[in-house]
Amino acid sequence: MLRRPLKPQDTGLKAPGDHRNGIVEKTKPLAPLSSTQAFKVSLGGLLFLVLLYAPVMWLARRSMYQKHVTPLPASTALHKFSQERAMAHILQLAGNIRDRQQSSSGLQQAFEYVESELRNLQIKASPELRVEIDDSFATGSFNMVFLGHSISNTYRNLRNLAVRVSAQEAQEGEAAVLVNGHLDGPLGSPGAADCASCVATMLEVFRYIVDTNWIPPSPIVFLFNGAEELFLLGAHGFITTHKWRDSFGAVINIEASGASGPDLVVQSGPGTWPSRVYAQSAVYPMANTAAQDVFPLIPGDTDYRVFSQDFSDIPGLDILFILDGYVYHTGYDRPEKVGRESLQARGENLISLLRAFTSAPELKNSTDRATNPEPVEKRPIFFDVFGQWMVIYSQKVAVGLHLLPLGVVLLIPNYASKGVQSTVNKRIRLVLVGLVVQTLGCVLATVLPLFIAILRLSVSSTAMTWFAHPWIAYLMFVPASLAGLLLPRAIWYRRIKISNEVEQKELDWGSHWGGVALNALASAGWTLLGVGSGYLNFYWALFMMPALSIFQAMQRTFGKDSVFSMLGYVLPGMLPAAYICYYMAICIQFITEKMGMSGTFPLPYAFYVADAILAVVVGFFVSLAVSPLLPILGNWIAKPPAIRFLLYLSIGSAAISSQLFPYSAAAPKRVVMGHSFRTSGPDEVLKSSYNFATIDPNPMKFVWKNVPALPQALQIDTSTEAVIKADPNVFLALYPISRLLTQAAEVPASISKGTKKHLLPLPHLRVIEAEQGDHTEASVGSGRRRVHLEINLGALDHVWSTVMNITGPLASWSFADGKLPKTESIAGGPPSYISRLTGDSTGGRWQFWLEAYSLDPLRIELAVLDQQVDAETQSIIDLFPSWVAVVAGSMYLSTYFV
Repeated sequence: MLRRPLKPQDTGLKAPGDHRNGIVEKTKPLAPLSSTQAFKVSLGGLLFLVLLYAPVMWLARRSMYQKHVTPLPASTALHKFSQERAMAHILQLAGNIRDRQQSSSGLQQAFEYVESELRNLQIKASPELRVEIDDSFATGSFNMVFLGHSISNTYRNLRNLAVRVSAQEAQEGEAAVLVNGHLDGPLGSPGAADCASCVATMLEVFRYIVDTNWIPPSPIVFLFNGAEELFLLGAHGFITTHKWRDSFGAVINIEASGASGPDLVVQSGPGTWPSRVYAQSAVYPMANTAAQDVFPLIPGDTDYRVFSQDFSDIPGLDILFILDGYVYHTGYDRPEKVGRESLQARGENLISLLRAFTSAPELKNSTDRATNPEPVEKRPIFFDVFGQWMVIYSQKVAVGLHLLPLGVVLLIPNYASKGVQSTVNKRIRLVLVGLVVQTLGCVLATVLPLFIAILRLSVSSTAMTWFAHPWIAYLMFVPASLAGLLLPRAIWYRRIKISNEVEQKELDWGSHWGGVALNALASAGWTLLGVGSGYLNFYWALFMMPALSIFQAMQRTFGKDSVFSMLGYVLPGMLPAAYICYYMAICIQFITEKMGMSGTFPLPYAFYVADAILAVVVGFFVSLAVSPLLPILGNWIAKPPAIRFLLYLSIGSAAISSQLFPYSAAAPKRVVMGHSFRTSGPDEVLKSSYNFATIDPNPMKFVWKNVPALPQALQIDTSTEAVIKADPNVFLALYPISRLLTQAAEVPASISKGTKKHLLPLPHLRVIEAEQGDHTEASVGSGRRRVHLEINLGALDHVWSTVMNITGPLASWSFADGKLPKTESIAGGPPSYISRLTGDSTGGRWQFWLEAYSLDPLRIELAVLDQQVDAETQSIIDLFPSWVAVVAGSMYLSTYFV
């Protein structure tokens, strides 16, 4: 129970200011609680806090996995979306068809399957509905920045399959809604969620349109694009070359960064109307502006970027599955992993969105947008509440609302409160002290979990022990974060001496308004900076402002030490607390899963990065979720015994964590493996090796240690430094993904004559005649020279990508309309230009020219990644246990001077 000062009548003393008999008497300070009493009191407060947040967290977790959505079976009426009917398509695309990677036969099978389904529905459609199917192939070249690195992409003959659904009287250029999902799969993955689930959803929605004979007010185009995984090439080819490219007035891009959870809107715009239409029409709304602040920080991108930002200005939405990212881009992305509830919610939402978007008055084709642009407005503030309903308001409204609490805080010291009759200056000091204490608590709430993470790693050889066990991360970091929140209050309470009720009320008053002030300042600051996350602090400030008055009223009714009085203070904050817990649970789980592909960093920091990030994120959210309640609740909990207990709990959990194995089949470790061949010309192999890289802080030594059969098969001694660090260029064919693979290991491999013969001819580069047929080099004046080249892919027919790293006096080239991207530097090397070549080239050959601004030679490092591996490599892959997800291929590297 909360220990309050004794009343003056209980002590026999007169209250301060009592002038009876002309004497002013002072009360005596309260006797301090014993250690045992303090521990019992604070433990009761912690239990109260746990009981308060436990049902909220249960509700948050239930909502984040869409358990409020009912998946519908295949027998469901045809006028409803059925996840089971959609799942049948996923089973076909990611189960019966082996692979859907670019250049694979599986991708062509997938296209044939989708086209067959579309043709059947076209035949079934009523005469009032026009269904046009277009099968096209795109070729193009452009520069882009991906994962923060500049590259040039050139592609040929990439297939896109589109179907346009409209009324019979619809005009060809009429504004249409584009729904995009990619059919190709990631390297080494069945791609059930990413993105067979997208294709399946689109097919089931198209089936719904045909079976219900819904005639959309505006045309709808479903695009099944064939090359998203190779840096958004299919979308680029479609929006820059297709005959329908100028007709789109809105785009809905559906994607997957996981296999379940919220189908979250992570990007919207340009313009404000797409998010407004979504808020009004989504059956299960899952969107918030805070997520859109965070998404640009996550490595990766989607086709939405191509349609709405880089190569067109189509307003729209980018919607992703975001949880169960453990399986993302691994061999475990199988149909059984796709969340049924999430798939059902996506389908129902998409149908409702299409009805709303096709009727929206803002829907305009590119010509109308150019002549009659939408007024420029800042992004509105919007967020869903447990996936049930949406709150949305404009940026103008947000500025007025989000600055309101700060105005109240600035005015409040000018008005005396009941029981707080001190001067204005003293009231200002009380608020400032409360603000400082609250701020210090929030800072320590992130610092102490970080300290726990570093402390554990300093005595452990394994990072990310929480990866397959997220519960241990909560046990490690949440108690430490709470201890950080309470520590400044405990120190403050010990330094001040409360002698009577007036002083206690002044303390409560200043602490309360200091806590409100911190959220008011954050709300105003984020809003004025244009960050959409300001609403999180605004609602805390708004709901907590009346909490002190309610608390004091409950004290008068139930007594000063009653739990009901404390409930009077915390209950106003339960609505923002519930929302923060919902948002927190999604973010922490998402980040936990993404740390499995966080990449490696230069030593010695690499080992600490993932744990440090998660510790800080957990601390930040605990601070955001709990700190607003502590100005009064802290009187009960902020005792040294409680802080020690919380720290002991975190340290003990960290010790337990160090005994846990970080991976499982449900949460695998990612390993990239390449059988690399260093070659010269079409028939000479100079060197062969196996190269391994991990995409998280635990290096390959961790794998060698826990899979002893692997080093035995590779004939390496893991107790020595026999495993050498790989050439930084060895994974060049994966650029810029290769920038995440900085700690790669190399193991020498032999190559038999039979294997070598099977490889021939090898990929190689050669100089060819100039365009006029006179010389291999052509002078272009001003000391420049142009050389014409050809890449021959040799015997390879499952090429994933071909990459050139060009250094030297490069002035121009035949790619990207002669425009060079910004220079890059590979492993600290000289500035260079990176060019990627993708798709079905003519006879396995690529022809192009390079132009140098001097006679100095150009150095070209050529890297080719083929998806096929030989039997010996496959036998090594088979040695990896189920807790490792391996992506493997054959890599060919060669160097030329031209």
